[in-house]
Formats: sequence, structure tokens, C-alpha cells
Amino acid sequence: MDRQTKAYLYAGTAVLMWSTVASAFKVSLRYVEVPHMLLYATLVSALVFLVVAAWQQKLGQVFSCTPKEYLRSAALGFLNPFLYYLVLFEAYDRLPAQEAQPLNYTWPVVVVILSVPLLKQPIGRVSLAAILVSFFGVLVISTRGDLLGFRFDDPLGTGLAVGSAFIWATFWLTNVRDRRDEVVKLLLSFSFGLVFVTIAAFILAGPPPLDLRGIGGSAYAGVFEMGITFVLWMRALSLSRTTAQVSNLVFLSPFVSLALIAVIVGETILLSSIIGLVFIIGGIVIRRFDRAVPQST
Repeated sequence: MDRQTKAYLYAGTAVLMWSTVASAFKVSLRYVEVPHMLLYATLVSALVFLVVAAWQQKLGQVFSCTPKEYLRSAALGFLNPFLYYLVLFEAYDRLPAQEAQPLNYTWPVVVVILSVPLLKQPIGRVSLAAILVSFFGVLVISTRGDLLGFRFDDPLGTGLAVGSAFIWATFWLTNVRDRRDEVVKLLLSFSFGLVFVTIAAFILAGPPPLDLRGIGGSAYAGVFEMGITFVLWMRALSLSRTTAQVSNLVFLSPFVSLALIAVIVGETILLSSIIGLVFIIGGIVIRRFDRAVPQST
């Protein structure tokens, strides 16, 4: 098996895993509260990164960071997993999965917006077009196609889903400037994040319950959304001749996810969800033609 075939195999596996997590979020939240789900998922994902770091013989790098680097990891851990997933899971708790998932998927376009204050990069006409196209898709999904009535079924849920995209974009832009090894960074940020998550879980929801259905679903999210998929994706990128050859596979994930949401969660997929997702993906594709901004997919 040549390197490019291996890259496609790793990337395809990661995309399939990511496609399942929206359904896992929604099903798990039937049995466990948001803070407790985040606690279980973060614990499992931190353990995954610990195992990967040990397997790759990188634990020495974890303990050889400077105080400034540990502070950076703590800040990253506050953004992700703590704040990002707390907001995202709450959005899933309030909205149908078919709405929360594509709304969160706007984050690559949000990167363009945040590149202005964080990286001092201007927004060109191509990027502006990408933003307008994607956020038109947001309106289609949020209003369930009733653009003239402009009525949001759950404004707070919609705000949380879109807000999670801004949090993830902030994390991505901050993380990309940190030149440490990716596995080391993820292990440290999730370890610090686990501290924040544990404190918040006990304050907001009390001691976590021992419901095996909720724990199992949360653990699944910890492995396949927050854990091993990052490692598989990084491996795919390292093996591929070009980033674009594997990164384009990401666009399949939200559509496969919609199909799984219909089958596993039992939601009737609305036409507005499909049309809105097409516009969101369209904006992301347009953004890729603007080489002046960071390419996040």
C-alpha cells in the first residue's frame, strides 16, 4: 500500500468517525446532563492522548515545556475542550442535531472573520463572498426555510451553535501559532481542560451519575470526536502528497452525518437543513480560493 492510499485510508476513517458523533451527542444527552457528558468525554479523550503520546515516545516533551508554554496550554484547554464543548453540547441539547451540526460547521469561514483582529489580515472580496454564502445557509437552517417570517425556533440554541464555531476558530488560530508537537499540545490542553471541566461539572450539575448509557455515549464522543480522530487526521495529512487531496474529504462528513441522524436519532431531515448545509459548504469551498487567509481544512 503506497503512502497516498494510506493517507486516504486514515482520512476516510477519521471522516467516518466524525460523521457519527452528532448522533452520539444527541443520543447521549437523553441520559446525561451536558456538564457530566463533557466530564466523561474529556476524561476519556485525555487518556487517549496520554496513550498516544506514550506510544509515540513523546511523554518527555510533555514534561519539558517552559512555564510560558504551560500557560499557553492552560489557555488552550480553557477554550478547548472546556468552553467549546460546553457550548456545543448545550446547543445539541436545545436544537435538533440536523441544525446544531451544520451551524457548528461554519467555523472554517469564521476563521476568516477572526483573522482580521487576531492576525491583522484584511477580508478580500472572495472571503467576503464566502462569509455571506455560508451565513445565508445559517439563516436557512435557523429559520427552517422561513426567511421572510425570520422566526427562530430556539434563538439561544442557534446562538450557541454559531458561537461554538467562533470559539473553535479562536482555538484554531491560537493553536496554529504554537509550534510544539500536535499530540503533546493536545495532551496538555486536554489535561488542563479536564481540571476546568471537573470544577464546572460539580458546580453546575453536582456529582456525575453512573448511568452506563450516558457514560458509554460520552466515552464514544471522547474517543471518536475529541480523541483518536485528531491523530488519524494528522497522520493522513503527513502521508498525503498535498493537503488538498485529503482535506476535501471533510466535506463529505456533514452529509453523511445527516443520514446517520435520520437513522440513529430518528429525526426527519428537513429540506431547509439540506439546503442550508449546501450553502455553508459552498461558502467554505469559496473561501479555499482565497490564499490570503489561513486554510483550516
